[in-house]
Amino acid sequence: MNVVTTAGHGGHGKSALVRALTGKEPEQPGAWMQLPSGRRVAFVDAPGDEEAVPAMLAGAAPASAVLLAVAADEGWMPQTREHLEALGALGARFGVVAVTKADAADPKLALRQVRERLAGTALRGAEAVAVSTVTGAGTDELAAALDRLAARLPVPDPAAPVRLWIDHAFTAGRQTVVTGTLAAGTITVGDELLLMPAGERVRVRTIGCAGEPCESVGGVSRIVLTLREAGRVDGGMALVAAGAWTHTTCIDVRTRFGEASGRLARRMTLHIGSAAVPVRLRPLGPDTARLTLNERVALHLGDTGILRDPARGSIAGVSVLDVRPPTLVRRDAGAARARELASWPDRPDGTIVLRRHGVLRRSELSVMGCAPPPDAVTLNGEWVADPAHWDSLFERLSEETSRHAAESPHAPGIPLETVRLRLGLPARRLVAALIRPPLRVEGGRVYGPAPEPEPEPVARHVARTAIASEPPPPWADAVERLRADLADAPFSAPAAGRLAELGLTGGILADAERAGAVLRIGGGADGDGDGDGGRDGTDIVLLPGADREALRILSALPQPFTPGQAGSALSTSRHVAVALLRHLDRLGLTERRRS
Repeated sequence: MNVVTTAGHGGHGKSALVRALTGKEPEQPGAWMQLPSGRRVAFVDAPGDEEAVPAMLAGAAPASAVLLAVAADEGWMPQTREHLEALGALGARFGVVAVTKADAADPKLALRQVRERLAGTALRGAEAVAVSTVTGAGTDELAAALDRLAARLPVPDPAAPVRLWIDHAFTAGRQTVVTGTLAAGTITVGDELLLMPAGERVRVRTIGCAGEPCESVGGVSRIVLTLREAGRVDGGMALVAAGAWTHTTCIDVRTRFGEASGRLARRMTLHIGSAAVPVRLRPLGPDTARLTLNERVALHLGDTGILRDPARGSIAGVSVLDVRPPTLVRRDAGAARARELASWPDRPDGTIVLRRHGVLRRSELSVMGCAPPPDAVTLNGEWVADPAHWDSLFERLSEETSRHAAESPHAPGIPLETVRLRLGLPARRLVAALIRPPLRVEGGRVYGPAPEPEPEPVARHVARTAIASEPPPPWADAVERLRADLADAPFSAPAAGRLAELGLTGGILADAERAGAVLRIGGGADGDGDGDGGRDGTDIVLLPGADREALRILSALPQPFTPGQAGSALSTSRHVAVALLRHLDRLGLTERRRS
């Protein structure tokens, strides 16, 4: 079954068309007809008045095609133009035009207007048929045109991840009935889906399609589902397959239609599927912007929607470029991000995504709607890396091991966790995957090339023996004990008593800090404004690179975030989180905003 949405100026006979074609009331979920070829098509009848533009967008977004109505006695009207612009912004490419009320006026003028107005749009070349629902003239020709349209529509993937935008819902007792257009994928009785934006799990009890119950249904279809104990469900929500979509509140988009991003209002409504989500807009480049959404939405890269300013009636089509965009903390970060996005297509693929992130789990690519690129470096089956990024990490590690061996000849190996933090890798086992000759791992440390034996003068032998016999620095054992403490919780900074037990106090701690063996952050303020120095005024002592790892984790949070949210993300106390945030502020890596 295919699904067609109606569009056009109010009063131009859209509902009468659906009634004449299907014999059913347009508001019924089962408003469908069988075409001459045997194909079936269902209709979503959208209101045409100016106040109902959101309802038209909700119906048009998931549908396969459009039936545009233009009345012969009034011709092309302002609402017709707005609907056409909205359809163009959504990327509609398939449609049929019905010139209605052919009994009330000669349809020739309206037919000529339609051809002129559609020229240069995605619907150029669409068949136009004169129809009268009063006399029945033209209804057979319209059905034949719809049949030819249905034959040209792309066939959706039945294995695609499910996302059903809900346009109507009501609850009776413990059961909830929802209607929507399934664009792709397959839903089966008994399936467990997530109800967005809350993400609660619900189970499908029954499925109805074309007025009949069925066990399974694929897209594109107009369907009715009964859900068990789903709680409150409203139009604009979505049912999605678990683990198949990115649930996000921040996206980078390209504006594909309408005004330049810099001229758009800073607060708009994003229409995507049947949802209408208030957003804050930050312009990036002439045709790119960052949107902060008021609620979580399940998205893939390449999803399309419409930004609409209800006050002015202006619209802009958008394509989703990034569902996990980086934080923009430096003054020129927005301009740099705009330059990066300028080279991206409207639907970024796995190559582009992996190039930006460097290393990702396969599942992370999947929930963005991407497949791993063919040349990706496969790591432990679960991870993939961009080849150029992976080679650069190896070069950096080779340099790090050489520099460390030169600076610390008594302990030339770098601990695996230190390597992970310095290289920004998300898992320690990826460090081991990175190691290849001439690098090696021994005893949980990474070493550079083993020194080659060569004949040397006796004096040099004596000198080397003397160096080798030098005792390790006095802080070495204390730092190793600290490393063991932080192995599973890298941001759980030891309290003053524990630092004393470890032997990291006074001059020992200062020497370790100067040698780069620890990261010491002043703990003199806890961010609450009372100047009491937090827990006890004790400095925060962590392993080297912990601040950069904290920045990576915090960058994934919805922006801006509170110190409490930072502490939860880092699995540490608010005191430590505040100290880290102040430290990152001083480095110019974060931006502090006062509420």
